[in-house]
Amino acid sequence: MKQSPPPVTTGPAAWISSKPPLLRFLNACHVEFAPETSGAVADYIPELGKADPDHFGISLATLDGHVYEVGDTQIPFTIQSMSKPFVFALALDTLGAARVESVIGVEPSGDPFNSIRLNAENHPFNPMVNAGAIACSGLIHEAKGDAAFEYIRQALGRFAGRELDVDDAVYASESTTGDRNRAIGYLLRTNAVIRDNVAAVLEVYFRQCAILVTARDIAVMAATLANRGINPVTGEQVTSAYAISRTLSVMTSSGMYDYAGEWIYRIGIPAKSGVGGGILAALPARLGLGSYSPKLDKHGNSVRGIKVCEALSAHYDLHMLNRSDDARNSIIADYDIGNSPSRRVRRAQEQSILAAHHQDVRIIELVGTLSFSNVDYVSRQLAAKPRPQLVIFDLRRVTAMTRAGARLLAEEFRELAAYHITVILSGIRRSSPDWKMLADWTEGLTNIRNYYLLDAAIEWAEDQVVYRYGGAIDFFEATELSEQALLSGLTVEELADLASLAAIKSYQASEKIIAAGDAATSLFFLRSGVVHVTLPDGIRLATLTAGMPFGEMALLEPRRSADVLADMAATAYEIPLRDFERFRKQHPRAGERIMRNLAQLLADRLILANAKLNLLTSG
Repeated sequence: MKQSPPPVTTGPAAWISSKPPLLRFLNACHVEFAPETSGAVADYIPELGKADPDHFGISLATLDGHVYEVGDTQIPFTIQSMSKPFVFALALDTLGAARVESVIGVEPSGDPFNSIRLNAENHPFNPMVNAGAIACSGLIHEAKGDAAFEYIRQALGRFAGRELDVDDAVYASESTTGDRNRAIGYLLRTNAVIRDNVAAVLEVYFRQCAILVTARDIAVMAATLANRGINPVTGEQVTSAYAISRTLSVMTSSGMYDYAGEWIYRIGIPAKSGVGGGILAALPARLGLGSYSPKLDKHGNSVRGIKVCEALSAHYDLHMLNRSDDARNSIIADYDIGNSPSRRVRRAQEQSILAAHHQDVRIIELVGTLSFSNVDYVSRQLAAKPRPQLVIFDLRRVTAMTRAGARLLAEEFRELAAYHITVILSGIRRSSPDWKMLADWTEGLTNIRNYYLLDAAIEWAEDQVVYRYGGAIDFFEATELSEQALLSGLTVEELADLASLAAIKSYQASEKIIAAGDAATSLFFLRSGVVHVTLPDGIRLATLTAGMPFGEMALLEPRRSADVLADMAATAYEIPLRDFERFRKQHPRAGERIMRNLAQLLADRLILANAKLNLLTSG
């Protein structure tokens, strides 16, 4: 596939109108394959023979809900056999796997899609051939009766993300010329695969094949299959992950009929075609592709559609068995609290305990998909270092969790519980599907804690270490100015003079003490309670406890750069800046000492920030 490089333009207008590389590639496919004239429009259903052979559309939907479109992507055409995987998935969810699998096989037949032949058990070979698809429609009819077709139409609409209509002319044409499908239907009835009235079941089948879609629709439908049943555009969980995995399995082996082996060997993407000219391809965890071009090859597949799929797979090396995910990339950072403590500023006693026992808290930041092999690698990395008392798994960069990965992770938690190790999960909400999946396998475990913010998780773990080694964290104990790090080194007389300038202020929980952008007119020394310092966008910079200063940047900046709020009821010494400047003039030695202490505090913060940055950029 030859693709011309984009023209070199650098102006703002060119940047705004520039196309992503993938869209350029799809455009190039459209240009290259549009002149292809081989094949023939299906005419065994007379109404299909009226399709314009020049129509050609390509659409690709990503799993974040973006949809690329090139050419005739809004031209409606009938879904035909591309309905089969979706109705099979619907049947699995509606009637249960046991019922469906008791009457429909999953083996490739090697025969054309409309073959009047059953397997050795007198069941359809698979749900992708007409016999299996009619059996699926029969199962839905068995469950829903006269409402069966509407049930199917609404379900296909959820896959597409919009309401889908029916082409009544094509339906009538299919029904009039559908004797071969009637023969299949009666064969299924004879072998008790279909229990209901054959004519009623075939009416459902003919109508589902006549549902109108576009290339864009089938790209979104394919992406829903690739996204474990979640429509990436609407966010709706359309069907279960179990039904999706079984559907993709059958699409892989049988979706392209007697061309299926060649297809999976050369292209390697689960796909389904329809005689209306559509092809949809679903690459799990990657994308959904939909194409429309009415001319078909001898296998009943769109000629241009096949070429698009071949080009996409070859150009980007998308064969599903050619995956290069490396489990070693699943850990983005692995450290203890000695390298990266929480943003809470600790008192000297707490600092001493944490410095002596920093290895008791291990933090492992994970990224990407937590698959079976990735979780196995993480568990071995955890065991390779000395055993901690608490381990934090940060999942905020985890984009997906497979069921195998979740189960292995839950088993790791049970192993850690046996060693009395507390597990803390951050970056995952209890309302998320991943948490619910983990909860199924961790029921009864008492060693698991959850904090959405990593810093909150680290702070809680630090508290546990302090408690275990005899430290005390008393948020309500009042401290004196002599205990303030910023005032270290001042004499008793200097501290007394400074105290005479201070007023004790009280604050309620959540009360804003300092607002970003306000004039900096006071210094504060926290006397009791806890406050947190945040940027205007809500990002927390620090948590301060009694004995810590805040608003001290007033000594360097005329305006406040951050908000300070009380975490709980708090008291603080407030000293107006003008009074503090007068104190510095009266006590130059004390003023110099305070500025040196401030410089040390800023240096410590910079060292901590650099350490956190190094953790993410090392290795």
